[in-house]
Amino acid sequence: MHTENSIRQAICCLFLIAYIARSHAAVVNIKTKGAKGDAKTDDGKAIMSAWKEACGMAPPSSMLIPPGTYMVFPPIDLIGPCKGPIEIKATGAIIKAPPELKKFTTAYWISIRNVNKLTMIGGTYNGQGEQTWKQNLCPDGGPGPCPLPVNLQFNNVTNSMLQHITSTDSKFFHMYITSCNNTRLDNITILSPANSVNTDGIQIGRLSGVNITNSVMRTNDDCISIGQGSKNIHINNIMCGPGDGIGIGSLGRREKEEPVQGIWIKNVTMKGTENGLRIKTWPTSFPGSVSDLHYEDIIMDNVSFPIFIDQQFCPMNNCKNGTPSKVQISNVSYRNIRGTSATKVALKFVCSAGVPCKDVNVADINLTLKGPKGGPATSECANIKPKVVGKVVPSACPGLKII
Repeated sequence: MHTENSIRQAICCLFLIAYIARSHAAVVNIKTKGAKGDAKTDDGKAIMSAWKEACGMAPPSSMLIPPGTYMVFPPIDLIGPCKGPIEIKATGAIIKAPPELKKFTTAYWISIRNVNKLTMIGGTYNGQGEQTWKQNLCPDGGPGPCPLPVNLQFNNVTNSMLQHITSTDSKFFHMYITSCNNTRLDNITILSPANSVNTDGIQIGRLSGVNITNSVMRTNDDCISIGQGSKNIHINNIMCGPGDGIGIGSLGRREKEEPVQGIWIKNVTMKGTENGLRIKTWPTSFPGSVSDLHYEDIIMDNVSFPIFIDQQFCPMNNCKNGTPSKVQISNVSYRNIRGTSATKVALKFVCSAGVPCKDVNVADINLTLKGPKGGPATSECANIKPKVVGKVVPSACPGLKII
């Protein structure tokens, strides 16, 4: 409770800082730097010039991208530290990347780095990724010039707020966020068709104190992907689907990965996703840990594997036979999860034989099989003895005592 109160106080401070910054900011309009907004001219240099001026001004400052359609060639590097709080306001603006992959020399389109107290409001960032998806250059574990460029990359952007931002048709991940402590993402919209390739919505890692709220994500891969080193993460009021649900991992593939600890996922609706709530670790992995995870008030609508712990995660079947996963999963709770499963196995716990899952709690679950596919939904369990509270459908690991 103390931790949640501290987070609420920090969020209120962020909003106050943002309000003060917007009310008194010196504004640099990108059109004063030569931006045309005609959907043809490369306006990237104008954006970087405006950023450099605003970043160097006495705080608070603001970079304005007024309504219009801007063609922006990569790479766009918006780098701090700035002299104080800074805002990027792009309400009504459409920013487009070139569709041709050959025009990219970096693994990102727009990168914001080393900034404290950033407020980023509005804007539609269109990666025009259709050509890249058709080439299918970078599937999990497959060949290709990987990594492909993400739409928006944030690194070491702290004590900040990203709000009312739309990312569409990214060539790869939509938003890649690392080392961005104490940052809130609110009213984020992620849009890519179901046939796009590896278009994760928001991928986070190596950060602490991040809130993602009131957002809609329709994509091909994970709506939100939580990687190593993620701590104290709150996700609330999210619409996800199509896509691959909300995933933790994959973990254990690399040496000295940081723990994942303190994840709260609440008030999420998933529709037609390939997975629901998934934790995934590699077999024959390096040691690691995942702990203090809490899922509550989740609606599943025709979701394949709504609840899934997978400690044999091996995309493309390219894993070497060897020892079980060494990533310890512990203190996990699932509460008030209801809806329909697209597969017969609605609840699947495949834990490691080397480090079995510990302290997993399942309470008030009601998941039924979607459509006339033969019989009720079922569960599968390995190397786990969950605590079952209240009514759980399907029965979690049949044979265990229900409390």
